[in-house]
Amino acid sequence: MSEANQNPNYSADSIQALEGMEHVRMRPSMYIGDVGVRGLHHLVYEVVDNSIDEALAGHCDTISVTINEDNSITTEDNGRGIPVGIHKKEGVSALEVVMTKIGAGGKFDKDSYKVSGGLHGVGVSCVNALSEQLKATVYREGKVWEQKYERGKPLAPAAAVGDSNKNGTVVTFKPDPQIFQQVLEYNYDTLAQRMRELSFLNKGITINLTDKRRKDGDGNDVHETFHSNEGLKEYIRFLDSNRESIIQEVIFMEGEKNEIPVEVAMIYNTSFNENLHSYVNNINTQEGGTHLSGFRRGLTTTLKKYADSSGLLDKLKFEIAGDDFREGLTAIVSVKVAEPQFEGQTKTKLGNREVSAAVSQAVSEMLENYLEEHPNDAKTIVQKVILAAQARHAARKAREMVQRKTVMTGGGLPGKLSDCSEQDPALCEVFLVEGDSAGGTAKQGRDRNFQAILPLRGKILNVEKAMQHKVFENEEIRNIYTALGVTIGTEEDSKALNLEKLRYHKIVIMCDADVDGSHISTLILTFFFRYMRELIESGYVYIATPPLYLVKKGTKKSYAWDDDQRDRLQQEFGAGSSIQRYKGLGEMNAEQLWDTTMNPEMRTLRKVTIDNGGEADRIFSMLMGDEVPPRREFIENNAIYANIDA
Repeated sequence: MSEANQNPNYSADSIQALEGMEHVRMRPSMYIGDVGVRGLHHLVYEVVDNSIDEALAGHCDTISVTINEDNSITTEDNGRGIPVGIHKKEGVSALEVVMTKIGAGGKFDKDSYKVSGGLHGVGVSCVNALSEQLKATVYREGKVWEQKYERGKPLAPAAAVGDSNKNGTVVTFKPDPQIFQQVLEYNYDTLAQRMRELSFLNKGITINLTDKRRKDGDGNDVHETFHSNEGLKEYIRFLDSNRESIIQEVIFMEGEKNEIPVEVAMIYNTSFNENLHSYVNNINTQEGGTHLSGFRRGLTTTLKKYADSSGLLDKLKFEIAGDDFREGLTAIVSVKVAEPQFEGQTKTKLGNREVSAAVSQAVSEMLENYLEEHPNDAKTIVQKVILAAQARHAARKAREMVQRKTVMTGGGLPGKLSDCSEQDPALCEVFLVEGDSAGGTAKQGRDRNFQAILPLRGKILNVEKAMQHKVFENEEIRNIYTALGVTIGTEEDSKALNLEKLRYHKIVIMCDADVDGSHISTLILTFFFRYMRELIESGYVYIATPPLYLVKKGTKKSYAWDDDQRDRLQQEFGAGSSIQRYKGLGEMNAEQLWDTTMNPEMRTLRKVTIDNGGEADRIFSMLMGDEVPPRREFIENNAIYANIDA
């Protein structure tokens, strides 16, 4: 039966033809990703991207972002100012068109902007649609123009409100609580990471960030200025500040290939990890794409040609693989593309085929020149590649051992795993628990239908400082692979996972709420980030939040997750209340652990996400690498409790 016959009221009037702004408000996640923390911060990035586009066009060099006391945001630039003349087709000011029409803006005029970031013309109008209030102030042609909006609708036409000799655009907006129902508070550090990233990607631009909600030690608003004279060269040094370099200089190039601006910076270090970061028009392409493929091809071809001609490979009894050339490599690839085509799950994978050849050619020329001019560094790099190849062969045997023990190849599950009865991975969750004691409590308290428990013995291997074959030989890590049921990649891509056989879609790290527990959680997260990153990117990794205290008085009891909550409960319960401090999960009984940490209706799980791959890479290398001073400083600045022990 047709839908029209089922519903007699189904007619032409039933079809909603939503105008652009109404559609944004009805389906905000289509435009900004989500209406949580990430989407909230994305609003800021979209407005800033407009200013960055002005800078790329050569009309702006200073951008300021301010978090106001009420969590509204003000951005200001010294660009040309959005045009305010009457738009012939729309009959209103060009400012109003830009602010209220999806797809409007100078970015679609190739004479105005050669390339642009953001959402390619929908950015600032989306921000307007999703804001409770927005005010645009334009300094242009000797006048100050102003227009205010509520939830995307103009309250009055744009009007001149004064005179001024300066040029630029100021936008102040307050996110709409009707849209962002869970979170409305901006995180300074999240914005600072993105502003720092933008300053590296666009050298010469000054970006100011101010937080009027907080004061520094001198009583002034918290403030940072981001500026880079060397761009990606400085960015590489920043990312690799916690690693030991094995070559003297950053290998760097910038220029145009096939009319595509390409900028590449890279350096080799003593680590065993490959850290590649790629950007298109300032957009972090986390899923890579043709520009990253071009980089890898140019790197492998050029280095292999040099290594063969050097004679250093003569005694090697096996072929060098692509992975070997990238071990210990940190690299950034940034391209500017006039009409980028994005693919992939999150639309962050570049699909333009012409970019691959441009980047490959640029990298080949850059490397050939560097290797010729720096023979000692060239020899060091080749020796690093040879060591990586030898380690890869050792890792192959260890990897095969893991494969033989995985579910896919018919091996049994780890003896310590207490599995669940449910077979649908989407309904199943596994808790990685610190120690047998807590594991025993968790086994008693769990729901056996859908919750599995895998106890881990103490602290797993620190993969940040271990060669690949040592990682695969580690018993606890082998147990994680086997329990999850995933297969490890081939030699060509040794860390790629096959997630088709993943047995649980919730992988929950559940450790004690103390220093040791935090360390173990960080070790496990480091392993996931370096060897199972797809799990994090797919949204499968979580951290449990067990309580720190139990406050009781008679039959009345309540749990507290921090000191402030504990103090409030103690005051609420009054005299005679007692406090129990949980030093570990094993101190709770099964019922308490279920009630507070494992019951889906009561618990709080924190999903692990990667908002900024470069910053995540830097933090992990700092926390788990060899350099002690930056780790000490980070802990002293960030830890609520910490025993500083080098």
